[in-house]
Formats: sequence, C-alpha cells, structure tokens
Amino acid sequence: MGSADSKLNFRKAVIQLTTKTQPVEATDDAFWDQFWADTATSVQDVFALVPAAEIRAVREESPSNLATLCYKAVEKLVQGAESGCHSEKERQIVLNCSRLLTRVLPYIFEDPDWRGFFWSTVPGAGRGGGEDDDENARPLAESLLLAIADLLFCPDFTVQSHRRSTVDSAEDIHSLDSCEYIWEAGVGFAHSPQPSYIHDMNRMELLKLLLTCFSEAMYLPPAPDSGNTNPWVQFFCSAENRHALPLFTSLLNTVCAYDPVGYGIPYNHLIFSDYREPLVEEAAQVLIVTLDHDSATSTSPTVDGTTTGTAMDDADPPGPENLFVNYLSRIHREEDFQFILKGIARLLSNPLVQTYLPNSTKKIQFHQELLVLFWKLCDFNKKFLFFVLKSSDVLDILVPILYFLNDARADQSRVGLMHIGVFILLLLSGERNFGVRLNKPYSVRVPMDIPVFTGTHADLLIVVFHKIITSGHQRLQPLFDCLLTIVVNVSPYLKSLSMVAANKLLHLLEAFSTTWFLFSAAQNHHLVFFLLEVFNNIIQYQFDGNSNLVYAIIRKRSVFHQLANLPTDLPAIHKALQRRRRAPEPLSRTGSQEGASMEGSRPAAPAEPGTLKTSLVATPGIDKLTEKSQVSEDGTLRSLESAPQQNSAEGSPAAEFETVGGAASAPYPHPVPTPTTPQSHSFSGTRSPAGVREQRRLSNASASGQWNPTSEWVLSWKSKLPLQTIMRLLQVLVPQVEKICIDKGLTDESEILRFLQHGTLVGLLPVPHPILIRKYQANSGTAMWFRTYMWGVIYLRNVDPPVWYDTDVKLFEIQRV
Repeated sequence: MGSADSKLNFRKAVIQLTTKTQPVEATDDAFWDQFWADTATSVQDVFALVPAAEIRAVREESPSNLATLCYKAVEKLVQGAESGCHSEKERQIVLNCSRLLTRVLPYIFEDPDWRGFFWSTVPGAGRGGGEDDDENARPLAESLLLAIADLLFCPDFTVQSHRRSTVDSAEDIHSLDSCEYIWEAGVGFAHSPQPSYIHDMNRMELLKLLLTCFSEAMYLPPAPDSGNTNPWVQFFCSAENRHALPLFTSLLNTVCAYDPVGYGIPYNHLIFSDYREPLVEEAAQVLIVTLDHDSATSTSPTVDGTTTGTAMDDADPPGPENLFVNYLSRIHREEDFQFILKGIARLLSNPLVQTYLPNSTKKIQFHQELLVLFWKLCDFNKKFLFFVLKSSDVLDILVPILYFLNDARADQSRVGLMHIGVFILLLLSGERNFGVRLNKPYSVRVPMDIPVFTGTHADLLIVVFHKIITSGHQRLQPLFDCLLTIVVNVSPYLKSLSMVAANKLLHLLEAFSTTWFLFSAAQNHHLVFFLLEVFNNIIQYQFDGNSNLVYAIIRKRSVFHQLANLPTDLPAIHKALQRRRRAPEPLSRTGSQEGASMEGSRPAAPAEPGTLKTSLVATPGIDKLTEKSQVSEDGTLRSLESAPQQNSAEGSPAAEFETVGGAASAPYPHPVPTPTTPQSHSFSGTRSPAGVREQRRLSNASASGQWNPTSEWVLSWKSKLPLQTIMRLLQVLVPQVEKICIDKGLTDESEILRFLQHGTLVGLLPVPHPILIRKYQANSGTAMWFRTYMWGVIYLRNVDPPVWYDTDVKLFEIQRV
C-alpha cells in the first residue's frame, strides 16, 4: 500500500473515532487495527492527521473510546515487547502505537479528570491474558513504561542482535541480559557497537514517548514544596524496571561519546547527515528529567573512598530510591569521570569552535540540557565535582559558560540560560581549587564581545561579569549578588589581575557607590560590601603580584573617601535621590585600556521580537542559596551558619553584616524594587544599559512609595563598611607615589607600577581577616527553579513534532518577547 493510501486510511479511522457517539468494544479489532496495523505513517503525519481539537472532542464527548484507544495502543506495545518484534510488521505496529500515544498523552494530562486514568487498572489487562494472576493488577502506566524499557533493548529493533542465526533461535527477550546491549561504550561498558541509523531512529521514537509520559509534570502548577515526585519517573527509575542500569548507562554514554564534528573531518557533516544528534538530544532530555530529584530533601550516598570492581561505587547507605540518581551518585572511577567531563566539555565548546571556521562543524543546540546535566553531576556526585576541579580541565567548562553568559546577556528569552550558567559558577566557586585554577593564562581566543586583554581566566571572568552587569538587560538584576559572590569566593586566590580587570572592578565600585544608587533600594549597598570584600581579600592575601589592582585603587581613591564620608542626614539623602532625575555625569574611563571588542565577535543581541520563552519561578536570594563558611589555617572550612540571627533583615539590614570582614549577604526581594544599573553613559563603546530608561520611570515611584531610606538605616550599615585595610594602604602608598611623580615629573604608569611591584605592606596593614566563602547549598527553591527551567527548555526545543504546543501547561507560562 502506498504512503498516500495509508495516510488516507489512517485519517478515515480518526474521523470514525471522532464521529462515533456509541462506545466501540475493545474486542472490535477490525476497528482498532486501522490505527496501527496497516499504516506506515511518520510521527509528523500522525500529528497532522490527528488534530488537537478532535482529540479534545473525543475526550469530552466519547471518553470511553479515548480510553479504549489508549488501552489498545499500550496493549500492542506490551505484545511487541513480549514477542521481541521479530517481523517488520510487528515493528511497524510498535512505532505507530508509540507515535499515536505521543500525540494523545498531553491531552490526557491537561485534563485533571483524566489524570488518574493511566494509574488505574484495566480488568483483564494483565500479562497473563485471561488467567487471574497478580499481574492483572498492573496500572496501565506501569505496563506502558515496562514495555518501553523492554523495547529499548530489543535485538534487531533497537539494539544489534548478538546471534547470527535464524529467527527460530532468536534471543528470548526475557532471558536477555540488557547489560550486554548497552548502546555506547563509556561508563561501565567497553564495547562500542556498530552504529545503526535504523536502531537510532527507533530508540529516538521510544524515548520521545517516554519523555511524553514523564511530561505530566508540565501540567501541574509549580508547588512550593518540591516533594511532589513525578509518579512516571518514580516507577521507571525504580527496581521494578529491570533495565534501569543499562538504560541509564546507555543514555549517559550516548550523550558523552557524541562528537558532532563528523569524525574529526571539517565540513564532513555537510556530506553525511548526522542522524545521531536527534537521538543524543532526546537522550539528554530523558536523562535530566529522570534526574529531577530534590537533593535538599534526600540523603545522597556518602563517599567513602573505597573502589570496587564495578563502575558504580557500592558505598553505604543505599541512597535515593530513584536508581538513576543513585547510579549517577556512585560513579567513581577516574577514567569514567574523564570520559564524562571530556564529552560534556567537547559538546559545550562546540558553538565556540563554530566561530573559527564557520559551518566547518555541525552546531549543536542542546547546550542548555548539557548544563543541567553537568549541574546534576556536580550536585549529586561530590567525587565528580572534586575531579573536575583537580586539574585545569574545569576551564574547558568555564570558558563555554562565560561565552554563553556574555552572548545571552541582552536576550530576554535566555534569562534561564544566564541563571544556570551563574549557578554552576557559584557551585564551583565554593571550592578553593576553582580560584586557584583561574590563575592559568587565558590564551584561547574565542571571539567574544568583550575588550581585548592579556591575562588569566580570572580576568576573563571579571571582564565578562562586568559586561553582564553594565550592559545586560533588566531581568538579570537578581543575579548581581550571585555574580559578585563568585568574585568574592575566588578573590583570595587570584595571584595577578590584569589592568583591564582591575579597572572593571573599580568601575563597578564607582557605579554602585554613587549616593543615589546606594539610597534607592534597600539592598543596593550589599553590592558595595561584596566589592570591598574582594579588594580586602586580594590586598591581604595576594598583595604581591597585584600591583595593577593596587594602582587602580590609588587612582580611584576618591571613591573610597566618598564612601567613608557618605552623608547620613535626611536632607542629603533626599538630595541624592533627586539627583537621579538628571543624568549622572559620565564616569571617566582610561582611554588606553578600553579598546575595541575582540576580532570576529558579534555584539550580544536582544531576542527577535515574537521569540517564545517560558516563565521561570523566582530564584532564592543569595542568603538562601549559600551558606557562609570560614577558611581555617589548614584550609578546611568551618560553617558560620549555626548562630541564629537575632533581628530580621527588614528591621536592620546591617544585621546581616555582623560577620568577619564585613561580608554582605542579605535576602534579595523579587523583583528588585529599583534597577541596579546606575550608569547612563555608554560603556566601552557599547549601547547604554537597558536599565536606564526603566530607571527613570521608576525613580519617582521608588522615591515616593516603595522605599524611603532613613538616617538610622544608612548609619546602621555605613558603620560596618570594611574600609580599614584600604584606608591604611592609601595612607602608606599615596604619599610615596605622589613623591615619585613630583621627583621624576612622571606621567607614566609603568614607573609607578614598577615601584608598586617591589613594595610591601608587611606589618603595616591590619591583622588579616579570616577568608569567608559562601558555598552553594541545595534547597527546595532551587529544585523548583530547575524543574520549571528544564521543562521549559524541553517544551520549546521539541518543535518537530510539536509535542506540547498549544496544550494547557501549568508549570510555566509561554510568553512572547
């Protein structure tokens, strides 16, 4: 039968289903078989030939027929899994049923009355046929999930057969050990099977159905307690699924082994269409959904340092019920970590490689899923996190993240990408090794829209963060605390900042310490506390080698004097707030340092109007996201969170700063009442920050109704500004630098820098303060954020076929930019 005929027959069957007012018996095979037995329809055909309106009509007007359709389709999948799909016809039936269920399931999930349907048992639907055994009590959802799992390891359908003989002695699907059929070499499996286009396509269709089963989560509104586990994921990742281990391993290895370059030959992908990418993408999406697990509420397995003969560490306690999370947390072999890290780094760097030789390699689109996967690995497997930080390989993850952050900074539709990138860097910055690794010189020249500089990866990080803060868009404000916390965390380890990076840090201090900015919102002064903490850490712990920063501090000394003499009387406060209505004077910039952007870079562009995006829940404030720890002499961390805080943040925001060294960490209300982008002039030749127009609109409101600063409030935190170290430094060095300038008639920086390089402040500075690190801590707020972000990405990325478009999702809103 031709393709056109089979489409026509399929469409006829759909019309019959929608027009029948009487229930059709489940035993009427002649009717039901029309949907899968004689047709060869692609998944795109199924979506076109089964319109949304008709599915909803059947659901409302003849619900028993929709129920029977689902039940019969699941039954066919179960039969296919039982028989092992030896004939072409059986395989076609399995694919047709799989496509039909992918089409129909979202419409069952969107209706609360139908939500229990798949979890109810169908009389006589057991595996034993008519016999009355316990299997009969299986809910439809469980039968469906187990059938999908079996079908994903079905010889000659989704995996290669190991037998070289006739169908008679074909492998028995029940005695088959699926661990011998893992899809790709890598973790726990050394054999790389021959690639097969057909197997990849069949796996992909089944994974798409599996992802659709899991997507019930999209139809529930975000709940504050993220304890509500997804029953589909919970069952599929339980010991009931005998393929849990080989499937987890297959998904992980398929993603991490993928090389989109086309076997290392440039432009190869233009000759051979890459059929692996859709499978890799689907595998990455299924993997991150199965790993959606709130680590704050569960015990993750402890790491005991023992190595066993298996890929998974047999550490006690057994850990989470979700076997995928369990297996992920127990990977422990160095070669497995290396394989995973190299694979993720290779894929994350792919869009960057693209920019050297345009079109030479295939450009992948699933970097957001990879970032979620990397996050899960670091969050659930501390040994992996330490492995990542053990060598400079971590920089192969850092550079792509900074590239994405810089590229997405002006794009409203990519706020989620900005957040996950910053969250990963916050997690890494809690470990000393990350700060140490940043001292490696940055020589890779990835074209980025940032000033050219010569320096280290730390300089790159600071220059990109400065760009985000000064020329990103409005909705990035809640991230400013996070960005500066990362810089504070790494600052004690930074051996030598470039002049460009030093100027950027002082430029931020200058911007954040203007009086109108400090007084215009309850939290703004925290940004100044963070920056002062950065300067103090570097002066106290890395003075030698940081002459560029010391020079920049001396040049901008007036900023520190202004902070020390900040007015606290009400008339001065009001005058400062009035001043915002007139444009502030442009900040001075060193002409020598602010050059053009790097060659070959494109400016960060805003989203195209009409771009779809999904809404995100608010992220917790920095005080909820992190836990303060003090670094002891021997380098170990001691938590400072045990003492309960006396006063509430509202009563006295400065109560948050009672920590050593004046560390700021206070809750960020969402949304922030006033924008934190104070400058209205243009930076380094880029456009002026998006915040300024908005700022003018908000200034009256914030001055009148939203926020009224008082003298007591200003005094409460001004007295805690940690300025002692810097003031002492200025007191000692400024007269000496001025003397050199007068004596030698100098206007040349190099001579002064040489003097500062050889100077020392030993014995002249106050006693060094203990180093404070704010480590990321898991909490249900971030778990909920990750869930909405991840499903939003999956929703938007699945356009062919558009599995969830135009269904009534509740987890997020779909918005147009």
